[in-house]
Amino acid sequence: MQPGTQEAEFLRDIAKHQINVIRDDGLYRHIRFSRPNSMCMHFDLITWPGYLCYCGDMGTYVFTRLADMFEFFRTDRRDDDKLRINLSYWSEKLLAVDGSRRSGSAMEFSYDRFERVVKEQLVEWWRDHCTDAAQRRELREQVEEALLGTGYFSERPETTGDAIRMANDFEAEVAGKKFQFQDFWDHSLEGYTHRFTWCCYALAWGIQQYDLAKEPVAA
Repeated sequence: MQPGTQEAEFLRDIAKHQINVIRDDGLYRHIRFSRPNSMCMHFDLITWPGYLCYCGDMGTYVFTRLADMFEFFRTDRRDDDKLRINLSYWSEKLLAVDGSRRSGSAMEFSYDRFERVVKEQLVEWWRDHCTDAAQRRELREQVEEALLGTGYFSERPETTGDAIRMANDFEAEVAGKKFQFQDFWDHSLEGYTHRFTWCCYALAWGIQQYDLAKEPVAA
């Protein structure tokens, strides 16, 4: 899912959310965002000196960096009104991630990244070893069936380990030339989870709403 699409989805999810300031005592805050009379897609932002805890329907994440973590996550408000998040930098400040019944992580195997690496290596090999269109099509179909789950009985990889194993095990021969994937383990096959990305949009948006609520009301 593209960043713009993820932001649009988040904004739809919180379209009716209202702010409820449960505590606002310097660096000690407890701010809740939810729909009236509903806890669906709600989230809380809780801070104490040096820490921020996000908790809600998308899990629980604890960050640490500055004394005032609202200051750390406070993003620029520009004319385009976009929520600007930094998944890479913000994830470096994670102290704990809710794993519920599974191990917690802000990242997970990305099939889209795996597919992109597979196709990039395939194109590179074609350029150097194969110019015949029919042979290219034959190899592409073998790769898609074995690795990308296009065959009736074939399966897509579900983990990074599965993806690397399947790529390493694959080989094919076209016009007397052997094709194999090279150094597949060197590629990043993980992306940020939907839950963590949603959390980051919630941080940016929630702090904006908090700041707006703190602004003096015009006479």
